[in-house]
This record gives sequence, C-alpha cells and structure tokens, in this order.
Amino acid sequence: MDFSLTSEQEDLIALARDFARREIAPHVADYDREERFPIEIIRHAAELGLLGGVVPTEYGGAGLDFKTYAMVVEEVSRVCHVVGVAMSLPSGLVGSSVQVYGTEEQKQRYLAPLARGEIFGAAGVTEARSGTDVSDMDTSCRKDGSDYVINGAKMWISFLDVAEWFLTFAHMGVDESTGRKRVCAFIVDRDLPGVSVHPVSNKFGFRPIKTGELVLEDVRVPASALVGEEGRGFGVAMNAVENGRLGVASRATGLAQACVDVMVEYARERVVFRQPIARFQMVQKMIADSITATDASRLLVLRLADLKDRRLRARAEASMAKQFASDTAMNAALAAFQIHGAYGVSDEYPVGRYLRDAKVFQIVEGNNELHRSLIAEGATGLR
Repeated sequence: MDFSLTSEQEDLIALARDFARREIAPHVADYDREERFPIEIIRHAAELGLLGGVVPTEYGGAGLDFKTYAMVVEEVSRVCHVVGVAMSLPSGLVGSSVQVYGTEEQKQRYLAPLARGEIFGAAGVTEARSGTDVSDMDTSCRKDGSDYVINGAKMWISFLDVAEWFLTFAHMGVDESTGRKRVCAFIVDRDLPGVSVHPVSNKFGFRPIKTGELVLEDVRVPASALVGEEGRGFGVAMNAVENGRLGVASRATGLAQACVDVMVEYARERVVFRQPIARFQMVQKMIADSITATDASRLLVLRLADLKDRRLRARAEASMAKQFASDTAMNAALAAFQIHGAYGVSDEYPVGRYLRDAKVFQIVEGNNELHRSLIAEGATGLR
C-alpha cells in the first residue's frame, strides 16, 4: 500500500482537523447531553465539502478516493463520531445503494442533495425480531396496480428526526426455487401517509442521533420508488456493506484515537505519590496497548480502503476492520476511564461518553460476533 499523500489530500485532512477542533469540539459535550443532533454543524461541514465523500461530483459529491474519505472521517470522528456518521451517509448504505442501483431520476432527486447536505436520508434495514439476519424480514409488500403497498416496521433506525426519506426493504413472499424471501428495496418519503417514527429516548450511547422505530402501515409507493429490480433487493442491501463498514471502522478508529489523546494528556498531568502517573508501569501498559491497537486499526482501515480503490472484493477485510476497530475503541475507552480513576465518572471529562459510544460501536453495522463468524467461515470455506 502507498501511504504517501498528495498536497490536496493533506489540505483536505487538515481542513477536517481544523473544522473539528474549532466548530465541533466546543459544543460536542452539550449536544450529547441534550440528545440533540447538531444539524447546524453538519450544514457547515457540507458547505466546506466534507459530506460528499466518494460520491461522484456529477451527483453532488466530492469524488474522493476511499483512502482520503476514510482519513477525513477518522479525523472528524476523533472529536465527534456523530458528525462522522453524517459524513458517512452519502458514501455508505444510504447513498451508495442509490448510486449503484438507482435510476438517474433517483440519483438527482435523492443522492445529489444528500451528498450536498441539503437533505438527510436514512436506511431502514434492521427489524426488532430478526435483527442481524436481514434477509429474514417480516416487513412485506404487494403489488396493487402499478404501485406497491408496504406494511411492517423497522427498528433501531437512525436519523429519525431529520431524515426526509428512507431506503427500506420489504419482501414479496418466498421464492420457491431458492427458499429465500423475495426482497425489494424502496425509497420511501417521510411525508407519505402511513409512515411514522418513534424515537427511543435516553439511549446508552450515540445520544445525539435519534434512533428508534420506523413504522410502515399501508404505505403506497409508485413503481418509481423501487431501487433496483423487483425481488433483488437483498443485493441492494448487501452492495454497500463494505462501504458502510469502512465508515464505521474509520469512525471507531477516530474514537480510539480520542481515547489515546485524553489518557496520555491526563497521565502527564495527574500527580500521585509526587510523580505523574505516566511513570507507573501499569499506566504505561494501558497507554502503549491502546496506541498500538489504534495504529493497527488504522492500518486495517487503510487496507480496506486500498482494496476498494482498486475495485477488489473485500468482504472479509471489511469485517476485520470493523470488528477490530470497534473492539479497539472499547478497550481504549476502558483504559482511558481507568486511568482517569474517579474523575472518569465526571461529566467534566469525555471518557464516560467515549465508553458509552464505544460499546455501541461493537453492535452497529453487524455485531462483532457476526463478523468473527464471517471471517472464520470465509477462511474455512464454509461461506
């Protein structure tokens, strides 16, 4: 892999770093405490061109390569991964599926304004019962003339308060030849009759993002809302998995680096037994392990980005990057909390927020047990 950066790449990463420190850092603790999505910050990021990601310029994007995109997302997530989530939407599951499978009209109407930060979209995939088993969804659809009528509910869907449309999925029954459900992908506008949202309050982590239930009750959509071919929607959902997991791994690496930053700073300043606690070997071990794992996480992310830039299949590498980066974030958050001692429980320090968010990272975009299975089954030929 080539780790060298062009001057343009360095300038964009520096822009993201400066923006995060000046515009996000002074406010992140407040909007996390208030469970408020910082839409004004996202709008400003869009004005600077930080939301376009890998989306082509003709569709409102920045046309970045995956390596640059991953590093920019990590840099912002080092201060606030919630803003990093918003930056990942156009290039991840929501935008990428429309880019690859959508019609020209869908790209212009939904993808382009999403990449420019003019509107927000969301992905309605997970359901309360089936969870990680996306293909076993209960949400159904039926043809009614030239329209489709959708019934069902999705759970743990994010951006419920700001999304103007949802990329969601429903099945048309079981295909007798394969025994699998015939899944369709749709773009569903938020203001359609029968669409309702029910956010979950006081979540453990990811608090500024409104997450909860998306209910679809006799929602009628035209045939033009179908994304891709009828009955081939599962491929639409899986298409952007590698992009989505690249974004999650980049954000988790940013969070891990944030934990390293605060633990190093605190260990230098905190004096016990007349010396900085950074001199104690057990504290040094926690710092060294966190630094090493964060760097390894970053390398896995860059390897995944490099494979995607070369248009190579990277399913196992996506799972490895996501699983390792989120585990690293969790371990680094635990170490940072431990190094802060009793002050870790104080809202004056960010380590409590880091710990809560790190735990959620181990679950979103496929829990880490699933990713370990995918890695092992791929290696053994079982998948």
